[in-house]
Amino acid sequence: MSDQTNQERSLFGIMQLSLRSLIFGALGSILITASSMYVALRMSALPWPTIFVAVLSMALLKALGKTTLNEINITQTAMSAGAMVAGGLAFTLPGLWINGIWEGQAYTTGRLWQVIGIALAGVILGSVLTWFLRQRFIDHEALPFPIGKAAADTIVVGDAGGKKSALLFGTMGLSAIFTFLRDNLGWIPAAISSKWLYAKNFQLGFWMSPMAVGIGYIIGTLYTGVWFIGALLSYVIIIPLGTALNLFPTVQEAVSFKNTLGIGLMVGTGIGVLLAYFVSLLKKKNNTVVKNEALVDVPKANKKKVRVWALLGTAVAFVITVACGIGPLPSFLLMLGVLLASAMAAIISGETGINPMEIFGIIVLLAVRLIVPVDAFTSFMVAAAVAVACGYSGDMLFDYKAGRMLGTNPVAQMISQIVGGLAGAVVAALAMFAVVGQFGGVGPDKGLPAGQAFMVSQMINGVGAPVVFGIAVAIGALLYLLKVPVMTLGIGIYLPFEISAPMFLGGAIRFITDRLRPNSAGNGNIAASGLLGGEGITGVGIAIFKMITGG
Repeated sequence: MSDQTNQERSLFGIMQLSLRSLIFGALGSILITASSMYVALRMSALPWPTIFVAVLSMALLKALGKTTLNEINITQTAMSAGAMVAGGLAFTLPGLWINGIWEGQAYTTGRLWQVIGIALAGVILGSVLTWFLRQRFIDHEALPFPIGKAAADTIVVGDAGGKKSALLFGTMGLSAIFTFLRDNLGWIPAAISSKWLYAKNFQLGFWMSPMAVGIGYIIGTLYTGVWFIGALLSYVIIIPLGTALNLFPTVQEAVSFKNTLGIGLMVGTGIGVLLAYFVSLLKKKNNTVVKNEALVDVPKANKKKVRVWALLGTAVAFVITVACGIGPLPSFLLMLGVLLASAMAAIISGETGINPMEIFGIIVLLAVRLIVPVDAFTSFMVAAAVAVACGYSGDMLFDYKAGRMLGTNPVAQMISQIVGGLAGAVVAALAMFAVVGQFGGVGPDKGLPAGQAFMVSQMINGVGAPVVFGIAVAIGALLYLLKVPVMTLGIGIYLPFEISAPMFLGGAIRFITDRLRPNSAGNGNIAASGLLGGEGITGVGIAIFKMITGG
Protein backbone atom coordinates (compact mmCIF):
# COMPACT_ATOMS: atom_id res chain seq x y z
CA MET A 1 0.00 0.00 0.00
CA SER A 2 1.11 3.58 -0.57
CA ASP A 3 2.21 5.45 2.53
CA GLN A 4 0.17 8.64 2.62
CA THR A 5 2.07 9.83 5.73
CA ASN A 6 4.97 10.58 3.39
CA GLN A 7 3.00 13.11 1.35
CA GLU A 8 4.74 16.14 2.91
CA ARG A 9 7.82 15.48 0.75
CA SER A 10 8.76 18.59 -1.23
CA LEU A 11 11.24 19.77 -3.87
CA PHE A 12 12.13 23.41 -4.49
CA GLY A 13 9.66 24.22 -1.73
CA ILE A 14 6.76 22.73 -3.71
CA MET A 15 4.76 20.28 -1.65
CA GLN A 16 4.43 16.68 -2.92
CA LEU A 17 6.99 17.20 -5.70
CA SER A 18 9.95 14.80 -5.60
CA LEU A 19 13.13 14.45 -7.63
CA ARG A 20 12.43 10.83 -8.48
CA SER A 21 8.95 11.68 -9.77
CA LEU A 22 10.54 14.13 -12.22
CA ILE A 23 13.28 11.68 -13.24
CA PHE A 24 10.93 8.72 -13.71
CA GLY A 25 8.38 11.00 -15.32
CA ALA A 26 10.86 12.34 -17.89
CA LEU A 27 12.23 8.86 -18.69
CA GLY A 28 8.71 7.48 -18.97
CA SER A 29 7.69 10.36 -21.21
CA ILE A 30 10.58 9.54 -23.55
CA LEU A 31 9.44 5.92 -23.90
CA ILE A 32 5.72 6.70 -24.14
CA THR A 33 6.30 9.52 -26.64
CA ALA A 34 8.36 7.32 -28.93
CA SER A 35 5.83 4.51 -28.66
CA SER A 36 2.94 6.91 -29.30
CA MET A 37 4.55 8.29 -32.46
CA TYR A 38 4.92 4.76 -33.82
CA VAL A 39 1.33 3.85 -32.89
CA ALA A 40 -0.13 7.06 -34.36
CA LEU A 41 1.68 6.66 -37.68
CA ARG A 42 1.03 2.93 -38.01
CA MET A 43 -2.56 2.85 -36.73
CA SER A 44 -3.96 6.34 -37.44
CA ALA A 45 -5.20 6.15 -33.85
CA LEU A 46 -3.78 6.95 -30.44
CA PRO A 47 -5.54 5.77 -27.27
CA TRP A 48 -5.01 7.96 -24.23
CA PRO A 49 -1.96 6.56 -22.36
CA THR A 50 -3.19 7.82 -18.97
CA ILE A 51 -4.20 4.44 -17.51
CA PHE A 52 -1.09 2.73 -18.83
CA VAL A 53 1.28 5.26 -17.26
CA ALA A 54 -0.69 5.25 -14.01
CA VAL A 55 0.04 1.53 -13.63
CA LEU A 56 3.63 1.97 -14.79
CA SER A 57 4.27 4.82 -12.34
CA MET A 58 2.75 2.82 -9.51
CA ALA A 59 4.90 -0.22 -10.32
CA LEU A 60 8.17 1.74 -10.48
CA LEU A 61 7.64 3.78 -7.34
CA LYS A 62 6.41 0.84 -5.29
CA ALA A 63 9.48 -1.13 -6.37
CA LEU A 64 11.61 1.55 -4.67
CA GLY A 65 9.74 1.31 -1.37
CA LYS A 66 7.38 3.82 0.18
CA THR A 67 5.45 6.16 -2.02
CA THR A 68 2.17 8.06 -2.02
CA LEU A 69 -0.83 8.26 -4.26
CA ASN A 70 0.10 11.86 -4.95
CA GLU A 71 3.66 11.00 -5.99
CA ILE A 72 2.31 8.30 -8.30
CA ASN A 73 -0.12 10.83 -9.77
CA ILE A 74 2.64 13.42 -10.30
CA THR A 75 4.91 10.85 -11.96
CA GLN A 76 2.05 9.68 -14.18
CA THR A 77 1.40 13.30 -15.16
CA ALA A 78 4.92 13.67 -16.56
CA MET A 79 4.93 10.26 -18.25
CA SER A 80 1.80 10.88 -20.30
CA ALA A 81 2.76 14.43 -21.31
CA GLY A 82 4.64 13.61 -24.49
CA ALA A 83 2.10 11.17 -25.93
CA MET A 84 -0.28 13.81 -27.22
CA VAL A 85 2.67 15.90 -28.43
CA ALA A 86 3.53 12.91 -30.60
CA GLY A 87 -0.11 12.64 -31.63
CA GLY A 88 -0.29 16.31 -32.63
CA LEU A 89 2.78 15.95 -34.86
CA ALA A 90 1.82 12.52 -36.25
CA PHE A 91 -1.69 13.65 -37.15
CA THR A 92 -0.48 16.66 -39.17
CA LEU A 93 3.16 16.84 -40.30
CA PRO A 94 3.30 13.57 -42.29
CA GLY A 95 1.26 15.57 -44.79
CA LEU A 96 4.61 17.12 -45.78
CA TRP A 97 5.58 13.71 -47.17
CA ILE A 98 2.13 13.09 -48.62
CA ASN A 99 2.32 16.40 -50.50
CA GLY A 100 5.84 15.71 -51.72
CA ILE A 101 7.32 18.68 -49.84
CA TRP A 102 9.56 16.23 -47.97
CA GLU A 103 10.76 12.90 -49.34
CA GLY A 104 12.33 9.76 -47.90
CA GLN A 105 13.83 10.19 -44.48
CA ALA A 106 13.79 14.00 -44.99
CA TYR A 107 15.95 14.46 -41.91
CA THR A 108 18.14 17.55 -41.68
CA THR A 109 19.25 19.45 -38.60
CA GLY A 110 17.27 22.50 -39.71
CA ARG A 111 14.06 20.55 -40.20
CA LEU A 112 14.53 18.78 -36.87
CA TRP A 113 14.77 22.11 -35.05
CA GLN A 114 11.70 23.41 -36.89
CA VAL A 115 9.64 20.42 -35.78
CA ILE A 116 10.98 20.60 -32.22
CA GLY A 117 10.17 24.32 -32.18
CA ILE A 118 6.57 23.76 -33.30
CA ALA A 119 6.17 21.03 -30.69
CA LEU A 120 7.62 23.28 -27.97
CA ALA A 121 5.28 26.10 -28.97
CA GLY A 122 2.33 23.73 -28.61
CA VAL A 123 3.60 22.49 -25.23
CA ILE A 124 4.04 26.03 -23.90
CA LEU A 125 0.63 27.17 -25.13
CA GLY A 126 -1.02 24.04 -23.79
CA SER A 127 0.63 24.41 -20.37
CA VAL A 128 -0.22 28.05 -19.67
CA LEU A 129 -3.70 27.98 -21.16
CA THR A 130 -4.64 24.71 -19.42
CA TRP A 131 -3.61 26.11 -16.05
CA PHE A 132 -6.06 28.93 -16.70
CA LEU A 133 -8.77 26.55 -17.95
CA ARG A 134 -8.31 24.16 -15.01
CA GLN A 135 -9.92 26.52 -12.52
CA ARG A 136 -13.06 26.81 -14.61
CA PHE A 137 -13.62 23.32 -15.97
CA ILE A 138 -12.30 21.19 -13.09
CA ASP A 139 -12.52 23.32 -9.95
CA HIS A 140 -15.79 25.14 -10.68
CA GLU A 141 -17.81 23.44 -13.43
CA ALA A 142 -16.51 19.98 -12.43
CA LEU A 143 -16.71 18.39 -15.86
CA PRO A 144 -16.36 14.58 -15.62
CA PHE A 145 -13.08 14.13 -17.60
CA PRO A 146 -13.64 10.33 -17.71
CA ILE A 147 -10.06 9.34 -18.52
CA GLY A 148 -8.76 11.31 -15.53
CA LYS A 149 -11.33 9.75 -13.25
CA ALA A 150 -10.38 6.29 -14.46
CA ALA A 151 -6.70 7.06 -13.80
CA ALA A 152 -7.48 8.15 -10.24
CA ASP A 153 -9.52 4.99 -9.66
CA THR A 154 -6.66 2.87 -11.06
CA ILE A 155 -4.17 4.45 -8.67
CA VAL A 156 -6.47 4.11 -5.66
CA VAL A 157 -7.24 0.44 -6.24
CA GLY A 158 -3.67 -0.44 -7.26
CA ASP A 159 -2.87 -4.05 -6.44
CA ALA A 160 -0.60 -4.16 -3.38
CA GLY A 161 0.73 -7.58 -4.36
CA GLY A 162 2.00 -6.40 -7.71
CA LYS A 163 -0.12 -8.75 -9.84
CA LYS A 164 -1.20 -5.97 -12.18
CA SER A 165 2.40 -4.88 -12.62
CA ALA A 166 3.44 -8.44 -13.49
CA LEU A 167 0.61 -8.65 -16.00
CA LEU A 168 1.58 -5.34 -17.58
CA PHE A 169 5.29 -6.10 -17.94
CA GLY A 170 4.65 -9.72 -18.94
CA THR A 171 2.46 -8.85 -21.91
CA MET A 172 4.78 -5.98 -22.76
CA GLY A 173 7.73 -8.37 -22.94
CA LEU A 174 5.88 -10.89 -25.11
CA SER A 175 4.77 -8.13 -27.47
CA ALA A 176 8.32 -6.76 -27.68
CA ILE A 177 9.76 -10.21 -28.53
CA PHE A 178 7.09 -10.76 -31.19
CA THR A 179 7.80 -7.35 -32.74
CA PHE A 180 11.56 -7.95 -32.77
CA LEU A 181 11.11 -11.33 -34.48
CA ARG A 182 8.77 -9.76 -37.04
CA ASP A 183 10.44 -6.44 -37.81
CA ASN A 184 14.12 -7.10 -37.21
CA LEU A 185 14.68 -10.79 -37.93
CA GLY A 186 11.81 -11.32 -40.37
CA TRP A 187 10.87 -14.66 -38.82
CA ILE A 188 7.20 -13.63 -38.63
CA PRO A 189 5.42 -12.11 -41.64
CA ALA A 190 4.24 -8.52 -41.23
CA ALA A 191 0.85 -9.42 -42.72
CA ILE A 192 -1.02 -12.41 -44.10
CA SER A 193 -2.90 -11.93 -47.36
CA SER A 194 -4.15 -13.88 -50.36
CA LYS A 195 -2.88 -13.20 -53.89
CA TRP A 196 -5.95 -14.97 -55.25
CA LEU A 197 -8.31 -12.58 -53.41
CA TYR A 198 -6.25 -9.56 -54.45
CA ALA A 199 -6.53 -10.68 -58.07
CA LYS A 200 -10.32 -10.57 -57.64
CA ASN A 201 -10.01 -7.01 -56.21
CA PHE A 202 -10.73 -8.22 -52.65
CA GLN A 203 -7.86 -6.43 -50.90
CA LEU A 204 -8.16 -8.46 -47.69
CA GLY A 205 -5.50 -9.52 -45.22
CA PHE A 206 -4.46 -9.59 -41.58
CA TRP A 207 -1.69 -7.50 -40.03
CA MET A 208 0.32 -9.55 -37.52
CA SER A 209 0.24 -6.93 -34.79
CA PRO A 210 -0.28 -7.49 -31.05
CA MET A 211 -0.54 -3.71 -30.73
CA ALA A 212 -3.57 -3.61 -33.03
CA VAL A 213 -5.27 -6.40 -31.08
CA GLY A 214 -4.56 -4.55 -27.82
CA ILE A 215 -5.97 -1.27 -29.13
CA GLY A 216 -9.05 -3.09 -30.37
CA TYR A 217 -9.60 -4.57 -26.91
CA ILE A 218 -9.24 -1.17 -25.23
CA ILE A 219 -11.53 0.60 -27.69
CA GLY A 220 -14.20 -2.05 -27.16
CA THR A 221 -16.74 -4.01 -29.15
CA LEU A 222 -18.95 -1.15 -30.37
CA TYR A 223 -16.20 0.99 -31.85
CA THR A 224 -14.23 -1.86 -33.38
CA GLY A 225 -17.46 -3.27 -34.78
CA VAL A 226 -18.31 0.01 -36.49
CA TRP A 227 -14.67 0.30 -37.62
CA PHE A 228 -14.90 -3.15 -39.21
CA ILE A 229 -18.18 -2.29 -40.92
CA GLY A 230 -16.32 0.57 -42.60
CA ALA A 231 -13.59 -1.83 -43.70
CA LEU A 232 -16.14 -4.28 -45.12
CA LEU A 233 -17.92 -1.45 -46.92
CA SER A 234 -14.65 -0.45 -48.62
CA TYR A 235 -12.97 -3.76 -49.34
CA VAL A 236 -15.93 -6.08 -49.87
CA ILE A 237 -18.43 -3.72 -51.51
CA ILE A 238 -17.02 -0.46 -52.94
CA ILE A 239 -13.78 -1.71 -54.51
CA PRO A 240 -14.61 -5.24 -55.77
CA LEU A 241 -18.33 -4.85 -56.50
CA GLY A 242 -18.02 -1.24 -57.63
CA THR A 243 -15.50 -2.17 -60.31
CA ALA A 244 -17.32 -5.40 -61.23
CA LEU A 245 -20.56 -3.49 -61.80
CA ASN A 246 -18.70 -0.75 -63.72
CA LEU A 247 -19.64 1.90 -61.18
CA PHE A 248 -15.94 2.81 -61.25
CA PRO A 249 -13.86 2.48 -64.44
CA THR A 250 -10.76 1.38 -62.53
CA VAL A 251 -9.76 0.06 -59.13
CA GLN A 252 -7.80 3.27 -58.55
CA GLU A 253 -10.95 5.36 -58.94
CA ALA A 254 -12.80 3.09 -56.52
CA VAL A 255 -9.99 3.50 -54.00
CA SER A 256 -10.07 7.29 -54.49
CA PHE A 257 -13.83 7.30 -53.89
CA LYS A 258 -13.62 5.31 -50.67
CA ASN A 259 -10.73 7.50 -49.40
CA THR A 260 -12.74 10.67 -50.06
CA LEU A 261 -15.76 9.11 -48.36
CA GLY A 262 -13.76 8.09 -45.28
CA ILE A 263 -12.05 11.45 -44.93
CA GLY A 264 -15.34 13.29 -45.34
CA LEU A 265 -16.93 11.26 -42.57
CA MET A 266 -13.99 12.05 -40.27
CA VAL A 267 -14.17 15.77 -40.99
CA GLY A 268 -17.94 15.64 -40.56
CA THR A 269 -17.43 14.09 -37.14
CA GLY A 270 -15.33 17.07 -36.09
CA ILE A 271 -18.01 19.46 -37.31
CA GLY A 272 -20.62 17.41 -35.47
CA VAL A 273 -18.59 17.68 -32.28
CA LEU A 274 -18.53 21.46 -32.60
CA LEU A 275 -22.25 21.65 -33.43
CA ALA A 276 -23.07 19.48 -30.42
CA TYR A 277 -20.94 21.74 -28.25
CA PHE A 278 -22.69 24.92 -29.38
CA VAL A 279 -26.10 23.28 -28.97
CA SER A 280 -25.17 22.26 -25.42
CA LEU A 281 -24.15 25.85 -24.69
CA LEU A 282 -27.59 27.07 -25.75
CA LYS A 283 -29.35 24.42 -23.69
CA LYS A 284 -27.27 25.05 -20.58
CA LYS A 285 -27.08 28.82 -20.87
CA ASN A 286 -28.86 29.53 -17.59
CA ASN A 287 -26.98 26.88 -15.65
CA THR A 288 -23.65 27.99 -17.10
CA VAL A 289 -24.24 31.56 -15.96
CA VAL A 290 -24.88 30.38 -12.44
CA LYS A 291 -21.83 28.10 -12.42
CA ASN A 292 -19.54 30.79 -13.77
CA GLU A 293 -20.42 32.98 -10.81
CA ALA A 294 -18.09 30.69 -8.83
CA LEU A 295 -15.19 32.34 -10.65
CA VAL A 296 -15.77 35.38 -8.46
CA ASP A 297 -14.39 33.33 -5.56
CA VAL A 298 -10.95 33.09 -7.19
CA PRO A 299 -8.61 35.62 -5.48
CA LYS A 300 -7.79 38.60 -7.69
CA ALA A 301 -4.04 38.18 -7.06
CA ASN A 302 -4.15 34.61 -8.37
CA LYS A 303 -6.17 35.71 -11.40
CA LYS A 304 -3.53 38.32 -12.17
CA LYS A 305 -0.69 35.78 -11.92
CA VAL A 306 -2.51 33.40 -14.21
CA ARG A 307 -3.02 36.14 -16.79
CA VAL A 308 0.63 37.24 -16.61
CA TRP A 309 1.91 33.69 -17.08
CA ALA A 310 -0.56 33.10 -19.91
CA LEU A 311 0.57 36.26 -21.71
CA LEU A 312 4.25 35.47 -21.14
CA GLY A 313 3.87 31.89 -22.38
CA THR A 314 1.92 33.04 -25.42
CA ALA A 315 4.63 35.61 -26.22
CA VAL A 316 7.36 32.95 -26.02
CA ALA A 317 5.34 30.60 -28.23
CA PHE A 318 4.82 33.45 -30.71
CA VAL A 319 8.56 34.05 -30.97
CA ILE A 320 9.21 30.33 -31.47
CA THR A 321 6.63 29.98 -34.25
CA VAL A 322 8.05 33.01 -36.07
CA ALA A 323 11.54 31.51 -35.74
CA CYS A 324 10.20 28.25 -37.22
CA GLY A 325 9.22 29.99 -40.43
CA ILE A 326 5.63 31.02 -39.74
CA GLY A 327 5.28 34.73 -40.49
CA PRO A 328 4.42 37.27 -37.76
CA LEU A 329 0.81 37.78 -38.86
CA PRO A 330 0.01 34.05 -39.28
CA SER A 331 1.71 33.43 -35.91
CA PHE A 332 -0.41 36.11 -34.25
CA LEU A 333 -3.58 34.59 -35.73
CA LEU A 334 -2.34 31.18 -34.61
CA MET A 335 -2.12 32.40 -31.01
CA LEU A 336 -5.70 33.67 -31.14
CA GLY A 337 -6.89 30.42 -32.72
CA VAL A 338 -5.24 28.30 -30.04
CA LEU A 339 -7.00 30.29 -27.32
CA LEU A 340 -10.37 29.30 -28.73
CA ALA A 341 -9.40 25.78 -29.78
CA SER A 342 -7.93 24.92 -26.37
CA ALA A 343 -11.12 25.98 -24.61
CA MET A 344 -13.21 23.88 -26.98
CA ALA A 345 -10.82 20.92 -26.59
CA ALA A 346 -11.12 21.25 -22.80
CA ILE A 347 -14.90 21.08 -22.90
CA ILE A 348 -15.09 18.24 -25.40
CA SER A 349 -12.45 16.20 -23.54
CA GLY A 350 -14.15 16.92 -20.23
CA GLU A 351 -17.57 15.84 -21.41
CA THR A 352 -16.74 12.92 -23.72
CA GLY A 353 -13.10 11.85 -23.30
CA ILE A 354 -12.63 12.54 -27.04
CA ASN A 355 -10.21 15.16 -28.39
CA PRO A 356 -10.14 15.49 -32.21
CA MET A 357 -6.93 17.56 -32.16
CA GLU A 358 -6.31 17.42 -35.90
CA ILE A 359 -9.81 18.80 -36.53
CA PHE A 360 -8.98 21.82 -34.39
CA GLY A 361 -5.77 22.21 -36.39
CA ILE A 362 -7.76 22.21 -39.64
CA ILE A 363 -10.30 24.72 -38.32
CA VAL A 364 -7.65 27.21 -37.15
CA LEU A 365 -5.66 26.69 -40.35
CA LEU A 366 -8.65 27.43 -42.56
CA ALA A 367 -9.45 30.52 -40.48
CA VAL A 368 -5.87 31.78 -40.84
CA ARG A 369 -5.92 31.18 -44.60
CA LEU A 370 -9.10 33.22 -44.93
CA ILE A 371 -7.23 36.26 -43.57
CA VAL A 372 -3.70 35.84 -44.90
CA PRO A 373 -2.29 33.61 -47.69
CA VAL A 374 0.18 30.98 -46.49
CA ASP A 375 2.05 28.28 -48.39
CA ALA A 376 1.62 24.53 -47.86
CA PHE A 377 4.61 24.16 -45.51
CA THR A 378 3.38 26.97 -43.26
CA SER A 379 -0.12 25.49 -43.34
CA PHE A 380 1.11 22.16 -41.99
CA MET A 381 3.13 23.92 -39.28
CA VAL A 382 0.12 25.95 -38.16
CA ALA A 383 -2.05 22.82 -38.01
CA ALA A 384 0.67 20.98 -36.07
CA ALA A 385 1.04 23.72 -33.44
CA VAL A 386 -2.72 23.79 -32.83
CA ALA A 387 -3.00 19.99 -32.73
CA VAL A 388 -0.14 19.68 -30.23
CA ALA A 389 -1.57 22.41 -27.98
CA CYS A 390 -5.08 20.91 -28.02
CA GLY A 391 -3.94 17.32 -27.52
CA TYR A 392 -1.56 18.36 -24.76
CA SER A 393 -4.32 20.41 -23.08
CA GLY A 394 -6.66 17.43 -23.05
CA ASP A 395 -4.04 15.15 -21.53
CA MET A 396 -3.12 17.74 -18.91
CA LEU A 397 -6.73 18.30 -17.87
CA PHE A 398 -7.22 14.55 -17.44
CA ASP A 399 -4.23 14.57 -15.11
CA TYR A 400 -5.56 17.60 -13.23
CA LYS A 401 -8.89 15.80 -12.82
CA ALA A 402 -7.14 12.77 -11.32
CA GLY A 403 -5.11 15.11 -9.11
CA ARG A 404 -8.27 16.86 -7.93
CA MET A 405 -9.74 13.51 -6.87
CA LEU A 406 -6.51 12.44 -5.12
CA GLY A 407 -5.73 15.79 -3.49
CA THR A 408 -2.55 16.35 -5.50
CA ASN A 409 -0.88 19.75 -5.56
CA PRO A 410 -1.68 21.19 -9.03
CA VAL A 411 1.52 23.26 -9.04
CA ALA A 412 3.57 20.08 -8.65
CA GLN A 413 1.55 18.53 -11.46
CA MET A 414 2.15 21.51 -13.73
CA ILE A 415 5.91 21.36 -13.21
CA SER A 416 5.89 17.61 -13.79
CA GLN A 417 3.80 18.01 -16.94
CA ILE A 418 6.14 20.64 -18.36
CA VAL A 419 9.19 18.45 -17.71
CA GLY A 420 7.54 15.52 -19.48
CA GLY A 421 6.25 17.75 -22.27
CA LEU A 422 9.66 19.28 -23.01
CA ALA A 423 11.24 15.81 -23.16
CA GLY A 424 8.35 14.64 -25.33
CA ALA A 425 8.73 17.51 -27.80
CA VAL A 426 12.32 16.53 -28.59
CA VAL A 427 11.66 12.78 -28.70
CA ALA A 428 8.51 13.12 -30.80
CA ALA A 429 10.41 15.03 -33.49
CA LEU A 430 13.26 12.50 -33.55
CA ALA A 431 10.87 9.54 -33.55
CA MET A 432 8.84 10.97 -36.44
CA PHE A 433 11.88 11.26 -38.70
CA ALA A 434 13.15 7.85 -37.56
CA VAL A 435 9.90 5.96 -38.21
CA VAL A 436 9.15 7.65 -41.54
CA GLY A 437 12.76 7.11 -42.59
CA GLN A 438 12.57 3.42 -41.77
CA PHE A 439 9.42 2.93 -43.86
CA GLY A 440 10.64 5.15 -46.68
CA GLY A 441 7.76 7.60 -46.69
CA VAL A 442 4.12 7.95 -45.67
CA GLY A 443 1.03 6.25 -47.05
CA PRO A 444 -0.85 2.94 -46.87
CA ASP A 445 1.55 1.45 -49.43
CA LYS A 446 4.48 2.27 -47.10
CA GLY A 447 2.85 0.77 -44.00
CA LEU A 448 2.26 4.22 -42.48
CA PRO A 449 -1.30 5.22 -43.44
CA ALA A 450 -1.32 8.35 -41.22
CA GLY A 451 -5.03 8.86 -41.86
CA GLN A 452 -5.37 12.13 -39.98
CA ALA A 453 -2.37 13.68 -41.74
CA PHE A 454 -3.85 12.63 -45.08
CA MET A 455 -7.06 14.38 -44.07
CA VAL A 456 -5.14 17.57 -43.20
CA SER A 457 -3.33 17.31 -46.53
CA GLN A 458 -6.63 17.03 -48.36
CA MET A 459 -7.90 20.14 -46.63
CA ILE A 460 -4.81 22.04 -47.76
CA ASN A 461 -4.89 20.84 -51.38
CA GLY A 462 -8.62 20.57 -51.87
CA VAL A 463 -10.53 17.31 -52.13
CA GLY A 464 -10.57 15.27 -55.32
CA ALA A 465 -14.37 14.84 -55.48
CA PRO A 466 -15.99 17.85 -53.78
CA VAL A 467 -19.55 16.54 -54.12
CA VAL A 468 -18.72 13.17 -52.55
CA PHE A 469 -16.71 14.90 -49.85
CA GLY A 470 -19.47 17.41 -49.06
CA ILE A 471 -22.13 14.72 -48.80
CA ALA A 472 -19.84 12.63 -46.59
CA VAL A 473 -19.19 15.62 -44.29
CA ALA A 474 -22.92 16.23 -43.91
CA ILE A 475 -23.60 12.55 -43.22
CA GLY A 476 -20.72 12.42 -40.72
CA ALA A 477 -21.99 15.42 -38.78
CA LEU A 478 -25.57 14.08 -38.76
CA LEU A 479 -24.54 10.59 -37.62
CA TYR A 480 -22.39 12.04 -34.85
CA LEU A 481 -25.35 14.08 -33.59
CA LEU A 482 -27.36 10.84 -33.64
CA LYS A 483 -24.70 9.27 -31.35
CA VAL A 484 -23.28 6.97 -34.05
CA PRO A 485 -19.46 6.49 -33.68
CA VAL A 486 -18.93 7.76 -37.22
CA MET A 487 -15.27 8.70 -36.69
CA THR A 488 -14.34 5.03 -36.43
CA LEU A 489 -16.56 4.25 -39.42
CA GLY A 490 -14.58 6.76 -41.49
CA ILE A 491 -11.27 5.37 -40.25
CA GLY A 492 -12.38 1.86 -41.19
CA ILE A 493 -13.32 3.02 -44.69
CA TYR A 494 -9.99 4.78 -45.20
CA LEU A 495 -7.43 2.44 -43.62
CA PRO A 496 -6.23 -0.82 -45.21
CA PHE A 497 -8.23 -3.92 -44.30
CA GLU A 498 -5.07 -5.52 -42.89
CA ILE A 499 -5.10 -3.00 -40.04
CA SER A 500 -8.84 -3.18 -39.37
CA ALA A 501 -8.86 -6.99 -39.04
CA PRO A 502 -6.68 -7.31 -35.91
CA MET A 503 -8.47 -4.32 -34.39
CA PHE A 504 -11.75 -6.16 -34.84
CA LEU A 505 -10.19 -9.30 -33.34
CA GLY A 506 -9.31 -7.32 -30.21
CA GLY A 507 -12.87 -6.04 -29.96
CA ALA A 508 -14.23 -9.57 -30.45
CA ILE A 509 -12.01 -10.84 -27.65
CA ARG A 510 -13.37 -8.04 -25.44
CA PHE A 511 -16.93 -9.06 -26.35
CA ILE A 512 -16.28 -12.69 -25.38
CA THR A 513 -14.39 -11.97 -22.15
CA ASP A 514 -16.97 -9.41 -20.99
CA ARG A 515 -19.61 -12.13 -21.13
CA LEU A 516 -17.62 -15.08 -19.84
CA ARG A 517 -15.70 -13.11 -17.18
CA PRO A 518 -17.41 -9.74 -16.71
CA ASN A 519 -15.10 -8.74 -13.86
CA SER A 520 -11.91 -9.21 -15.88
CA ALA A 521 -12.12 -5.97 -17.91
CA GLY A 522 -9.61 -4.17 -15.68
CA ASN A 523 -6.94 -6.84 -16.04
CA GLY A 524 -7.76 -7.11 -19.72
CA ASN A 525 -7.10 -3.42 -20.25
CA ILE A 526 -3.76 -3.72 -18.48
CA ALA A 527 -2.75 -6.72 -20.61
CA ALA A 528 -3.86 -4.87 -23.74
CA SER A 529 -1.82 -1.83 -22.68
CA GLY A 530 1.20 -4.09 -22.39
CA LEU A 531 0.68 -5.39 -25.93
CA LEU A 532 0.43 -1.83 -27.20
CA GLY A 533 3.46 -0.56 -25.27
CA GLY A 534 5.69 -3.51 -26.14
CA GLU A 535 5.23 -3.25 -29.89
CA GLY A 536 5.29 0.55 -29.90
CA ILE A 537 8.50 0.89 -27.90
CA THR A 538 10.26 -1.93 -29.77
CA GLY A 539 9.15 -0.61 -33.16
CA VAL A 540 10.53 2.84 -32.42
CA GLY A 541 13.72 1.38 -30.95
CA ILE A 542 14.36 -0.56 -34.16
CA ALA A 543 13.60 2.55 -36.25
CA ILE A 544 15.97 4.76 -34.26
CA PHE A 545 18.73 2.11 -34.37
CA LYS A 546 18.40 1.83 -38.15
CA MET A 547 18.41 5.61 -38.52
CA ILE A 548 21.63 5.91 -36.53
CA THR A 549 23.41 2.95 -38.19
CA GLY A 550 22.01 3.56 -41.66
CA GLY A 551 20.66 0.03 -41.75
